[in-house]
Formats: sequence, C-alpha cells, structure tokens
Amino acid sequence: MSNTVIVSYDGHVLHPETPLDLETNIRYRVTITPLEAGSTRDAWDVLDELAGTVEAPPDWSSEHDHYLYGVPKRALGENRNS
Repeated sequence: MSNTVIVSYDGHVLHPETPLDLETNIRYRVTITPLEAGSTRDAWDVLDELAGTVEAPPDWSSEHDHYLYGVPKRALGENRNS
C-alpha cells in the first residue's frame, strides 16, 4: 500500500490535511518531501480558476432543460403558474 498525503508540521507533530485510514499500532515508513511554494490548492482555488470560463448561450439558466435534455424551449413570458 502506498499513499501520498499533504501534512503540515507545527514543530512537534505532523498534521495530515485529510483523514488517514491507517491501522493503529502498526509502524509505517514515511518519506518527507517539501512542497514547492504555491503548489497546494484547495477547492476554492479550483473554483476561482473556473469561475466565468463556461461558454454558454445567454438563456442557459432559463432554458437549461432544452440544452441538457433536448426538450423544446419554453415560450418567453409564459405563465409559469399553470
């Protein structure tokens, strides 16, 4: 089994950024490799990079069923209560 995790070190203990599924009372070999500055990304970094990059028609939000499933477009100004 090989597993790569990102950890931080507070001067005494290594703290993994994600939960580890390890058996207790087992010795493990750990290899320490420093990350390059700026190489850690979280979900907010990914979302920031993707924001505003999707090319879509201007009526995408109101006609998503048409674009996703191929149903006919709704008539503009239709009564949505019926």
